[in-house]
Formats: sequence, C-alpha cells, structure tokens
Amino acid sequence: MSSSLEIPESASDPCSNSLEGSARKPSQDGRRMSTVAVHAGEQRQKPGDSITDPIFCASTYTFRDTQSVIDFIEQEQPREEYGRYGNPGERVAERKLAALEGAEDAVLYSSGMAALVGLLMAKLSSGDEVIFFDECYHRSREFCSKHMARFGVKTVQVPACDYDAMEAAITPNTRMLISESPTNPHMSVVDLDRFADLGHRSGVETLIDATLATPYNLRPIETGVDYVLHSATKYLGGHNDLLAGVVAGSKEKMEPVRNLRGIMGAVNGPQNVYLLLRGLKTFELRMARHNENGQKVAEFLEGHSRVEKVYYPGLESHRDYEVAKRTMRGCGGLVTFLLKDADWRTTADVIDSVTIPRIAPSLGGVESLIEQPMVMSYFNYAPEQRKQFGIPDNMIRMSCGIEDAEDLIADLAQALDSTV
Repeated sequence: MSSSLEIPESASDPCSNSLEGSARKPSQDGRRMSTVAVHAGEQRQKPGDSITDPIFCASTYTFRDTQSVIDFIEQEQPREEYGRYGNPGERVAERKLAALEGAEDAVLYSSGMAALVGLLMAKLSSGDEVIFFDECYHRSREFCSKHMARFGVKTVQVPACDYDAMEAAITPNTRMLISESPTNPHMSVVDLDRFADLGHRSGVETLIDATLATPYNLRPIETGVDYVLHSATKYLGGHNDLLAGVVAGSKEKMEPVRNLRGIMGAVNGPQNVYLLLRGLKTFELRMARHNENGQKVAEFLEGHSRVEKVYYPGLESHRDYEVAKRTMRGCGGLVTFLLKDADWRTTADVIDSVTIPRIAPSLGGVESLIEQPMVMSYFNYAPEQRKQFGIPDNMIRMSCGIEDAEDLIADLAQALDSTV
C-alpha cells in the first residue's frame, strides 16, 4: 500500500515533516534514499580502482576464444557482447534506478519518449486498447493516438483522475491503463491505490509516468502499479545536460521490454550514462530544494493580485491536495499558473520580463525554466484543440530550479508588477 506522507503546512521548511515517507524508508538492504542514490548498483571496487564508474566507449566486446563465445551463449554468462544490447555503465545506472524506485529491474533508454515507445511496442499488438487520463505530455498522446493507431492499437482518453470513467472504458481488448502523476502541466495527482486496484481487478497492466514526482516524492511500485516510467532527462539527471529515459518493474515484466530494446537500438550513449550516474549522486539533495522552491513559489503566486489560479498540489486550493498529502512526500519544482485578465501577448510579456528563469521547454534541472505552453508546445494547434487540452493563452509553466527561493520570488514579483 502507499506510504503515509505529509506535505508541510508552511513553506518555511517544506521537507521537514516528521513522518517517515517513502523517500526516507530503508531499501531492502536497510539503506535510505541518499545512500542508495550514491552507492546502489555499483561495485565497491571498480575497474582501475577508480572511485567513479569508468565510461565504456565500446561498440563491441571481445571474447578470448571460440569456447568463451559458446559458454556465453549456453550458460547465459553476465557479460557484454554488442553495444546495442548493453553497456557496463548502463547496467550500473539501471541497477541504481531500480533500487531508487523499489523495483526489481529497470531498462534505460535514450530518452523518456523512447522509453514509452519501447514499453508500448513490447506490450501491445493489433486490436489492443490503451486508456489514458487526458492530462498528459502532448507527445505521449500523439504517439498513442496517431502512430500506434497505424498498427491497429486503439487509444481511449478519459478525464484525469476519473476512475469511474476509466473503469467504464475498459473492454476485453484493454491491455494497459496509463497516467502521469502529477500530470503535466495541470499537476493533478493520481490516487495510486485506486489506479492499481482498478488494473488488478480488471486484469489490465498499469503504467505511471512519475517524471514530475520522482522516486523521492512518489513510489508507484509500492502500491502495485506494474510499470513506472521517467524521463531521466529531468530530475534524475538534474542538470539539463543529457537525454535519457527509464522504465522500471518486475524482472518478469521487464524481460520482453529489454529484449525489444536490443532490437530497436534505443540505447543511451556512454557519455550520457556517465552524466546520469553523476547526477543521481546528488538526487535527494536536489529534490529537497526543488520541493522547497516549488512550494514557496506556488504560495507566493497564489497570493499575488495578478494571478488567477495556481496549479500546485502542495496548495490546499488544489483539487488533489488531500491525495497529494496522503501519498507524496513533496510536490516538486513545477508550478503552473494563469494570469488574471491576460491575453497571450500580455502573458508573453511577463515571461520575457523575468531575469533568472530561462525560456525553454523541459524541467527538473538545477536552472529554473519558464515557458508559455500555448506558444512552446501548442502553437500549431487550433484554439478549440488547446481548449480541449486545457491550455489557455494565459497559462505559464515554471520549473523551479535550485536557486534561492527568495530570488525567484523577487524576480517573479518584478515581472508581474512591471508588465501591468
């Protein structure tokens, strides 16, 4: 069952709750998350006696003689053969990510979208159906509704967090229930116990994209969710300098996923793997600051006269506050808000007036980023489509980095006040 976690009532110290949430629970070997982030998956004594894992820039791996090739095949020896099937550094990252997630296994990909594509291609066949909660990354929606449809897979969308609608949509052909938690950009939080139970009762596998939460704030595997997906480009890498994706689950469920990845070739490069491993070392430390900054910025924005609405589950005004309070340790650094009585141009003026956040897509890095979803991701959509997806012209999405929260707030204040 899901852990009992607490979102603090005050933003002054949002990560100092007294409850032992999932991020603080010991792993199976008794170690807590920061220790796992630094050491899990690694050999104590590494090649060359290095403190860090080396970068293996090899496309292929040699065998001593013909008999060693036969032994490798017949005995399934744990070694590398060809770069498309794996890399020693990649194996370390996968073990570490599985440990952080509380999963038996994890498969690393070249990006978050490659992870989603790889999982669905491994699990779905012509005639199958998937059901999405409708608040999701637009490229995930596009891949399923447009490209999977070409292979005979049907995508059904239901309102976010409407479990009755999702259950009603299940048919004998349904193979997977899919959601983000929190969702992007509305920050809706899924009740994972209900979601996983719905899948179990229906005999349908479940997938949660927990990119915005990370294993620090949410542990879907513990509630019985089958697969957890992350764009490791975001908080897991944490420095806006790599692309990576990961899917975690049981060894049995991940085996066909790994096998298809070896055929598709959606592996990551050795330099990216190294950057991911380095970023993960400070994962828990960074997430504590992201949580703190997100909470403080959200509270500031909610109290500002120019802000119409703030989407952040750490606020009591958010629809899913009680679910977040019960299931999440913190709510991360992504804050979405609407400007009051503003058209798209006025909204753009506010974004153009900030001096700390950079205008860019993505999230989860040490640098704060800001964007206008209508322009950045939905510019080529018709107004009625943007309305359908809940993307108004006056929406701003800010990813709070690890800068000082007071500086971020002061910068937002000057941008809001100078563009009236």
